[in-house]
Amino acid sequence: MDVIALRYGPDDPTATLGIAARRWEPFAGALALPGVLLGLGERLAEAATRAVHTKLGVPADAILAVGQVATFDEPNRDPRGPTLSIAMWAVVGPHESDTATWVPFDAVPHLAFDHNQIVATARDRLADMLWKDLTFTRALTGDEFTATRAVGLTTALHGAKPDAGNLNRTLAALPGLSRTGERVRVKATGRPAAVWSFA
Repeated sequence: MDVIALRYGPDDPTATLGIAARRWEPFAGALALPGVLLGLGERLAEAATRAVHTKLGVPADAILAVGQVATFDEPNRDPRGPTLSIAMWAVVGPHESDTATWVPFDAVPHLAFDHNQIVATARDRLADMLWKDLTFTRALTGDEFTATRAVGLTTALHGAKPDAGNLNRTLAALPGLSRTGERVRVKATGRPAAVWSFA
């Protein structure tokens, strides 16, 4: 079980993912995604929550949502022998922890095992889920967000800034999401941004 733990809190300029140094061999001291072995009788979401809590120091109540990304089965992915990895995603809310390092997708360093491949695959899948999977999307955006944050989140996952008109049409088509008519000045010199709200 390896987890792409995403954070995009109100004060975060972009979406980031959590990594931490491994404590044990193989790759002791190397940066890696949070991961654990699935316990007997343990459900995937429970194991993902445990991985984020124990490896990144995120309190369990700050883990807002969890889901599955893909399974990685390359026979040589782990030097200890053939091992499957079920990659999960988790969205975490604001919290205090000095265990994890939070990095943007475009600045992920070299990671242990095949974790860079897991990150690349997960980024594509999560980008496809954004604005379609409401559990995932709403965990990242919160109940209310500005158009500026929608652009920032889309850019972080897709790797390129979206067309504003297309993004507005996508947001307007989401069930339960509406434009409030309110505007918020995001930067002192910028134009006020539209506010979107989930019912």
